[in-house]
Formats: sequence, structure tokens, C-alpha cells
Amino acid sequence: MALAPGETSETFIREVDENLRRDQAEAVFKRYGKWIIAAAVLLLVAIAVWLFWKNQQAEQAAANSEQFSAILTDVGQGKSGTDIAQRLDTLAAEGNGSMTGAARLTSAALALQKSDRATASAQYKQIIEDKSVPQTVRDTATIRLTQLEFDTLQPQQVIERLSPLAVKDSAWYGSAGELTALAMIKANRKREAAALLNAVAADTNVPPSIRARAELLASGLAIPAAPAAR
Repeated sequence: MALAPGETSETFIREVDENLRRDQAEAVFKRYGKWIIAAAVLLLVAIAVWLFWKNQQAEQAAANSEQFSAILTDVGQGKSGTDIAQRLDTLAAEGNGSMTGAARLTSAALALQKSDRATASAQYKQIIEDKSVPQTVRDTATIRLTQLEFDTLQPQQVIERLSPLAVKDSAWYGSAGELTALAMIKANRKREAAALLNAVAADTNVPPSIRARAELLASGLAIPAAPAAR
């Protein structure tokens, strides 16, 4: 092919390269075009489904919050019958992790008001076993269940169950430490109990009421406790 006047070999090579690329692209599209279009459509459908799901989740969460608020209002007005329990069970089944935990904690509290320890215990156990419930809520249920079952558990069971919570960086250090120390006292491990109670009493992050009890318990073991803040 003769070059046009003023046309350089570089320009010619570039045009040939562009034509070749275009021909290759057309060949690829003819061969795989339907699959490319199908993949693009599937991607758009997947995005649409995800957006719809997120919207539904948000709407469901809002609806669950309204239901829970209405239940708490009824409880505040003195209602605590079968209807309330059923509504809480439904909310626990249909809600997300946080709402499920809140509904079950409320069910347990209402059961304890009626001295129904079996129902309260069952609610706490369901929270603890539900991995979708936030860990902080599951820890709360662990403390409540241990308080409920304390007299029926062996001391070592209490100590082992609460070992992840009876540490200084735990939000439940005060309660878990106190229960663990009581279990140690039952197991005749009084020196360990006193050391733990002293540590709880000295920790300013622990609520004053728990620190005061820890100081009192430690003093009863004839081992000086750190003074609790008043």
C-alpha cells in the first residue's frame, strides 16, 4: 500500500493497528457477545436484588423497633399477660440479632416477675446460643443466667462459665468477678476469692455498689480490701 503524500510510516502503522484491534473486538463480540450481555444483565439484577434486600431490611428493622416500643409501653402500663409474651416471642423470631436479644431479655425479665425461673432460663440460653445476637447482649444473658442458676451450679461451673468476663478489660468485670469470688468461697478457695474481690473493689471502672459489696465480702475473709469509692 502506497503512503499518501505527507503520511508517515508511523501514522500508517497506527491505522493498521487500530483496524486490527477493531476487527479482533468485532470477532470476540460475535463469538461471546451473548454471554457478555447476559453477564451484564445478571450483574444489574444482582445489584437490584441487593438494594431491594437492604431496603427491606431497613423497613423491617423500623417496624420491629415500633413493635418493641409498643410492647414496652404496654408493659409500663402494667400489662404482662400471654399476649405480651407471644408478641415478644414473635419479635424475637422475626427480628435481627440486636432486636432478638432485646426481646428475649425482656421476656426473661417478665418471667422472673412471675417467679417463672424456667422460662427466664430458657430465654437466656437461647440468647447465649444465638450467634446472630451481639456479643455484649450474649454476655448480659450469661451473667443473668449464672445469677439465676448460681445455687444449683457447682463452683467450678460458675468459675469456668464466667472466666472470659471476670477480667479487667471486660464490661462485666464487676458482676462476673463478684460471682466468681462467691463460687471460690463455696469451693473453699478463700485466698483467691479475697484477691479477686480486692481487685474488683479497687477498680474505678466498676460500679460503686459492686465495689462496696466486694470490699465488704473481702473484709469478711479477714483479708484487707481496697477502699471502695463512695
